[in-house]
Amino acid sequence: MGLTDAELTVLGLLLEQPRHGYELERVIEERGVRAWTALGFSSIYYLLDKLAGRGLIEVVATPGEKRSAKSRATFRVTAAGRDLCAGATKDALATLTPVRSRVLIGIANSPGLPEPDVAAGLARRLEALRNQLAELRATRAGQAPLPTAASAIFDYCEAMLRADIDWTETTLGVLTKETAMDKFDIKKAHRELYAPPAKDFVVVDVPELRYLAVDGHGDPNTSGAYTRAVEALFTVAYTLKFTSKKALGRDFVVGPLEGLWRADDPAAFLTRNKDAWAWTMMISQPDWITEDMIGVAVAEAAKKKANPALAELRLLSLVEGSCVQILHLGSYDDEAPTLDRLHNRFLPDHGLTFNGDHHEIYLSDARRTEPAKLKTILRQPVKAG
Repeated sequence: MGLTDAELTVLGLLLEQPRHGYELERVIEERGVRAWTALGFSSIYYLLDKLAGRGLIEVVATPGEKRSAKSRATFRVTAAGRDLCAGATKDALATLTPVRSRVLIGIANSPGLPEPDVAAGLARRLEALRNQLAELRATRAGQAPLPTAASAIFDYCEAMLRADIDWTETTLGVLTKETAMDKFDIKKAHRELYAPPAKDFVVVDVPELRYLAVDGHGDPNTSGAYTRAVEALFTVAYTLKFTSKKALGRDFVVGPLEGLWRADDPAAFLTRNKDAWAWTMMISQPDWITEDMIGVAVAEAAKKKANPALAELRLLSLVEGSCVQILHLGSYDDEAPTLDRLHNRFLPDHGLTFNGDHHEIYLSDARRTEPAKLKTILRQPVKAG
């Protein structure tokens, strides 16, 4: 039976000289051993019990002294422990350490975060690494001169920290540079369509725009199909973004979630009869995204997680033309008065009538925003009545 890293560390310290638990704690703290091992603060006596139970260490008997508490018992390595420690040490010297840094999980998941959040996280990491390196150097200086082995350990820890700092600085620099680069952003390319006033309705002319879209029916608050549709949209949208950047060298900001809403009776929107609603959820796409690219992105997404909505995704070209829109501030369920004012006052007063589905653009993330602070563009295609 082999030794864990923590067991091998404690065994090695006892090989230097017999020690009791308090002494082991002091040496471990002074040498910064916990910075490069998985040795916990409360595990010393547990490890001593395990090593003693395996016959690898034993209590040093002092003539005339009674066996005292475990914390005062002094341990030394047995012959069996010395042999096992020697073999394990030789193996440890030649063994390569697998890279399992948690930051790699963060980087793998980072496409699901806004880029400023990723940059902020890496900046915090960089500051913590620099502080850790300063502390390591101070600890080393406080123990100088060091034996060759201890000096080598500090050299290794410092080299690893410097390498991590270099990697974090480079990654943060690339991300910051990319964030500053010109990217296609639907909200900036068509600012007049994505920044209406909140007080008054405005009339805009909406050109042909292309969307990644999926259709459905029913209450979005209770429909599993709606949840799956939105998840599929964002998964494929981000896959397309990174595929475009890698394969074409063309980057873009993933647009906000948008929705076309329809009902046999438009009054269903005023009464909030959501079960009667049919919808098409959408995310805008740059004009260079093709149906073939979408097909590849859907296939990649399906490999990672089964979602029946993936098979329903399509590329939609939408021409809305003349539209009336306004920015709604607040809960989605509080839209009724604004829609009533649009349907029964603004449109009749201006000789306009409906000419397409009710269109909503969700500028806020409902998962992270208080309902009262939600920002939603309400858009209605119109024609002369």
